[in-house]
Amino acid sequence: MSDYSRPEGPRIIAVANQKGGVGKTTTAINLAAALVETGLRVLVVDLDPQGNASTGLGIEPSDRDLTTYDLLVEDSSLSDVIQTTEIEDLCIIPATVDLSSADIELFTNEKRSFLLHDALRQTAMDEYDWDYVLIDCPPSLNLLTVNAMVAAHSVLVPLQSEFFALEGVTQLMLTIREVRQSANPNLRIEGIVLTMFDRRNNLSQQVEQDARENLGDLVFQTKIPRNVRVSEAPSYAQPVLNYDTNSLGAQAYRALAEEILTKHHKIAA
Repeated sequence: MSDYSRPEGPRIIAVANQKGGVGKTTTAINLAAALVETGLRVLVVDLDPQGNASTGLGIEPSDRDLTTYDLLVEDSSLSDVIQTTEIEDLCIIPATVDLSSADIELFTNEKRSFLLHDALRQTAMDEYDWDYVLIDCPPSLNLLTVNAMVAAHSVLVPLQSEFFALEGVTQLMLTIREVRQSANPNLRIEGIVLTMFDRRNNLSQQVEQDARENLGDLVFQTKIPRNVRVSEAPSYAQPVLNYDTNSLGAQAYRALAEEILTKHHKIAA
């Protein structure tokens, strides 16, 4: 991959879609691994109570003593909740099912939408020298997802190549617009990435055509294929780039990272 200058300060991207099963967590951990391959330092924030990103990066449930719940609800410091993974320069703040009660517990907190924003701007962030922070959001437009959008510079939307896929994106766009108006005016859409794409399937091609007609340049050129290696990798607690480095899925996530880095390089120039 190309050699890019490192961004000034960590660029924070929320990976979000309120629909489940669209490849959101898969995209978060594999994009993180692809960015690390280019020589960058990446932190994944698991904001989904299911904790799949934590599992996919090899963090056993028994090893998740302090999590994103403690970061948001208990006001724990970053140094206490960040864990290393087996991939050098890739760390994670893990999640457990405890996070599912955060919406209720934080409801009376006046700064409830800004807790992740403030946590990721602790002075300790400078010590870690991250280039990218990827937030794996839960499959809903709840307070956790709003926290991610308030904390982030941009939102990356995985879009499954299936019928009704675009309907969910409309509601997500409205939420992004509301967050812009109320809390984070600089929030932008990083892009839409088509996932589970089968080029032999007419439906996949129709979804791509509809997405490009409706969303234009927001849709990445890279498409993530429906690939058995991508599906298998989480059960081995690895990104597909490590599980089968030459697979079509691994190549696709490298291409997505390349596309994102190219875009950011142009913006910075």
